[in-house]
Amino acid sequence: MTPNKDHLPFHAANYRFMLIGLGIILLGFVLMSLDKEEFGFGVLGLTVGPIITVAGFIFEFWAILRKPANQ
Repeated sequence: MTPNKDHLPFHAANYRFMLIGLGIILLGFVLMSLDKEEFGFGVLGLTVGPIITVAGFIFEFWAILRKPANQ
């Protein structure tokens, strides 16, 4: 069986979810940079920002591994 050259590895929904995940990751980094404490040792820099960033990476992995509903 030869692979179809017209077949893309992901569907449009996968790309859409990957862009959303990238936005979540960027939001986490922006939240970390908004911390006003010295060297980022406040709540945003040490807790909220990293949790949002890790959630974005988990969402990215899910978006990559997600199978389309119609297959």
